[in-house]
Amino acid sequence: MEELVRLEGSVTAVVFQNPENGYTVLRLKDEKGEQSTAVGTVPDTRVGERLRIEGRWSNHSSYGRQLEIVNLERLMPENRIEILAYLSSHAVKGVGPKIAARIVERFGAESLKVIESDPDRLAQVPGISQAKAREIHESFQSQQGLRHLAEFLSSYRLPPELAVRIYRSYGELSMMAIQDNPYFLTEEGFRAPFAQVDAFALELGFDGDDERRVDAGILYELSFNSTGGHVFVPEPQLVEATAAFLRLDREIIKAGLERLESQERVVLDQVASLRAVYLPAYGQAERYLTRRFLEMVGGKVSLPANLAKTVARIEAEQGIAYAKLQRSAIFAAAAEKLLIVTGGPGTGKTTTLRGILDLFEQMRLKTLLTAPTGRAAKRLTELTGREASTIHRLLEVDVSPEDGEMVFVHNSHNPLSCDAVIVDESSMVDLLLMYDLVQALPESCRLILVGDPDQLPSVGAGNVFSDLIRSEKIPAVRLTEIFRQASESLIVMNAHRVNRGELPELGEKKKDFFFLQRSSDEAVCQTVTELCARRLPRNMGIQPEEIQVLSPTRKGETGTRALNALLQQALNPPGENKREKRHGETVFREGDRVMQIRNNYDIIWNKSGGGMGSGIFNGDVGTILGIDYQAQTVTIRFDDREAVYTYDMLSQLEPAYAMTVHKSQGSEYRAVVLCLWRGTPLLLSRSILYTAITRARELLIVVGDQGVVEYMVHNDKKQKRFSGLKWRLCHGE
Repeated sequence: MEELVRLEGSVTAVVFQNPENGYTVLRLKDEKGEQSTAVGTVPDTRVGERLRIEGRWSNHSSYGRQLEIVNLERLMPENRIEILAYLSSHAVKGVGPKIAARIVERFGAESLKVIESDPDRLAQVPGISQAKAREIHESFQSQQGLRHLAEFLSSYRLPPELAVRIYRSYGELSMMAIQDNPYFLTEEGFRAPFAQVDAFALELGFDGDDERRVDAGILYELSFNSTGGHVFVPEPQLVEATAAFLRLDREIIKAGLERLESQERVVLDQVASLRAVYLPAYGQAERYLTRRFLEMVGGKVSLPANLAKTVARIEAEQGIAYAKLQRSAIFAAAAEKLLIVTGGPGTGKTTTLRGILDLFEQMRLKTLLTAPTGRAAKRLTELTGREASTIHRLLEVDVSPEDGEMVFVHNSHNPLSCDAVIVDESSMVDLLLMYDLVQALPESCRLILVGDPDQLPSVGAGNVFSDLIRSEKIPAVRLTEIFRQASESLIVMNAHRVNRGELPELGEKKKDFFFLQRSSDEAVCQTVTELCARRLPRNMGIQPEEIQVLSPTRKGETGTRALNALLQQALNPPGENKREKRHGETVFREGDRVMQIRNNYDIIWNKSGGGMGSGIFNGDVGTILGIDYQAQTVTIRFDDREAVYTYDMLSQLEPAYAMTVHKSQGSEYRAVVLCLWRGTPLLLSRSILYTAITRARELLIVVGDQGVVEYMVHNDKKQKRFSGLKWRLCHGE
């Protein structure tokens, strides 16, 4: 790794600064009078301030060399010129250029010491009253507190951007809070890596068996398991894992668990034969959904008069005749407050959904359509001809005035204005999101959950859709008939073969499903690149933006990381008129297809037709429209919305020419190129193959090894998720 460079000097200009996280672009003049550009997290920096920086040089395509800050020490201005520049930059509330000049004229190089330690003397300056002197002193103290905090964190190799979040919560007590219990930095809202915080705490002198460390370790283990889909962790496994993780005796962990339960920071409950440990939010969500779903099943709804005639009239208007199971689903939607409609590809889910919508319209029910992701919502709009939105946008994201955390506008106190809600791609909805949605339903509201339980489960914790079906407590209609038009598609037929545990037809040369055998990972990558860049556009008129490359894995020669680098070079190579920005190992270039990889409720977007809002969510795919070197920003279009990212936010993005099958859930593409090569057995499963096949609308090309395809078909092992919803529904608890 390149050796760190040390640079010391005074700030001559602040080119850009993000007040939310402290990311800054500044100009620094060293003792030789040479100017340099430095970029990194320097919260609330001002002209005239002195910095001692450690960093690495990088070459900017337009602005030349920049020093990327790794560590920094903040020094106050030393001479009259620097102090005057610092105070004139409005660094201190109540001080502008005129007042700054008077202060420096009166106190010279001692000006900052007077402001900090002897503010009463400021009243000697014309234009400064005793009240104004106190205001200046308090503002300066506040600024110093944030700066010292950032420097303190940086000295312990903790990200200095944490300083902004901490200071926003604790103010002048920030340093005291950190030294009292640094482990709060691992909690939601701060999200510092546990390993870094743990090393920091141990350096501060915390003992390995300190109660604060034990408690934080248990909570971290629970949180870590939730990212793997688990709603709870059985107590013995949690104790064992945490003891190994913290290298402590099991009895110490058990004592910590009792302590956390008494503080209501975890919930212990019995689920079947398991002693289950929940984070409070998950325990609350599971119990609430159990109660509400059972109430809905037992609730009564008003059936429309002449239901059969109404459905017959809808059939006549649509020019179709519903199959037996489709008719059953439509009638059940009229009779039930809660209904599940499932089925694989080609079984008429869309036709059934349109029938339910038409019936609800006849019944004069105000119906809202929603789906977990933006792509799924857009597809739902296209299929039904009615407006659909993501669940997040349906519930409307806002910021809590109490703690600045994300909240939904619609909840149990402010429910949605509707008579029915239909959720498509319900298998993707995790426990907490389902909880937020159901909370926002009026008591009389109907809920229709549509989806395919054989696809992959939600990325977030829980297995809600599958649990509801397997409980057999919720009215459900499974569509099984494959209609004639769909049966002509090898994509559809092969999806059903895979789902039944049968090998797909790979030798038949039909127009919508092809298999290309390759003998090496290099050959796989070369073929995938050729298909996207030349063969499909030239031979079939399918443009690169209509093609999605999928792979089960991120890593390896045929994983999405390697494929994205190859596809970017083939589809969007460097050019004189294309700006680009390197972030870590990734180069982002104008024209690139990119994907948001975690929810960010704070990103502001503007609609091309007018209007604005906030929130870009995990899985949203967009295109880089422009990179502004001066402002250090990247503008991205997500469908009809444009959002501006600062450089430090680029860690929330990744290239999307290729994506994992998990990330493709809820989307449908005109053409899919599926890359199947040897890899981790856990990712080479039947459900992943089935999900990948069902992402293709018109064309699917599998490139890889037939042996891998066969392995995936026979590997029906599903990763078990600890969830109590099915058990609770069955036992009414």
